[in-house]
Amino acid sequence: MAFTPRRRFSLAASALAWCLVAQPVLAAPDTETYRQLDQLMDVFERVRAEYVEKVDDKKLLEGAIDGMLAALDPHSSFLDARDFEVMRTQTEGEYGGLGIEVTLEDGTVKVVSPIDDTPASRANIKAGDYITHINKEPIFGTTLTEAVSKMKGPPKSSITLTIVREGATKPFDVTLTREIITLRPVRHEAMGSVGYIRVAQFSKPTGPGLRKAISSLQQQIGADRLTGYVLDLRRNPGGLLDQAIEVSDAFLERGEIVSQRGRRKQDIQRYYAKPGDLTGGKPVVVLVDEASASASEIVAGALQDQRRGIVIGQRTFGKGSVQTLIPLSPDTALRLTTARYYTPAGRSVQELGIDPDIEVPQLSDPDLKDRLTLRESDLRNHLLNGSKAGEKQEERDNKPDPRFQNVTAESLKKQGITDFQLDYALKLLQRMGGPTARVATN
Repeated sequence: MAFTPRRRFSLAASALAWCLVAQPVLAAPDTETYRQLDQLMDVFERVRAEYVEKVDDKKLLEGAIDGMLAALDPHSSFLDARDFEVMRTQTEGEYGGLGIEVTLEDGTVKVVSPIDDTPASRANIKAGDYITHINKEPIFGTTLTEAVSKMKGPPKSSITLTIVREGATKPFDVTLTREIITLRPVRHEAMGSVGYIRVAQFSKPTGPGLRKAISSLQQQIGADRLTGYVLDLRRNPGGLLDQAIEVSDAFLERGEIVSQRGRRKQDIQRYYAKPGDLTGGKPVVVLVDEASASASEIVAGALQDQRRGIVIGQRTFGKGSVQTLIPLSPDTALRLTTARYYTPAGRSVQELGIDPDIEVPQLSDPDLKDRLTLRESDLRNHLLNGSKAGEKQEERDNKPDPRFQNVTAESLKKQGITDFQLDYALKLLQRMGGPTARVATN
């Protein structure tokens, strides 16, 4: 049994060698490929026969698959039964855990973003934090799946995370209580004459939730009195492409929303808005930050390129790649990067992100200067953008903005402003048209 796969590869290599006589130039690369596959099976058989302890074949083969995909980019992966179920429940909009998006960097678990109104966000865990221990046990060197599994557990059970934060003098512990995370991807609130819509992620309920939010705000504020909308995509890690298209379409009357392009010229798909702007052309301000990723960047890029909305905040994460889910069995799948997506103006978001029309740092965050920023370009093996963007983004991000030199979190707090970016967006909309309204930001 152990020799069957190897024999298959060897026979295929022999057949290929026979073809080499007729087409030597085309077949040579495949011959080398099959030689490497033979070598892979050699290693597999040696490990099975001679490793110090008996090993599980399935574990070895899944490790080989994981290694193969890890050589590609950070977003291609093999989903075993547990991973597949986690992904399914997240896109459905409900799952158990702490409400935290994490990634793996050099063997260390790093926070991408806490999700709104979850144990993680309420415990003030922030993007860029490192999680080094779970319940006092070190997790350095574990896989991302193992770390996430340890963070999950029965609702109402407690868990202690050890956090390393840039700027903090030493690691500190945070104790959280697990709960069933029922995501509310869309929340809305009337702020004076402005309709505020918060989109936390792009799962199946997002598009319908956005339409309901727009309708509710129009009734609550009054269509004639409504000044405009703030679409808050900060800390939104993305999600489903079709939901990003649906959200963009709600604000657009016509035109392209996004295109995706694969390795071949013919692998181009374009998505367009359907007639009917649900907001009636009211002004839109889109809030983004460094944790706005993927589907969030599709929406921000579409509204920016179509001149339908003003994007403010900070440069986005820069995940401009498309992952296709390829089922391998009833409970396993391959998540493979198959394309890059482009804004209507033909910009690739990959690695560079979306630059806001007006750069506004979150000055109400007392940890802003010390907080570590994580973007796609920081991930190992990330896809390159493929174009020259002039001045390096990192240098531009680090340049101080003279407009805000004397603004501090303490001074804003005295003014009752706890969310500077949102306060800026609301005041911008008020200047664009409509009566001034007293708006509390909290």
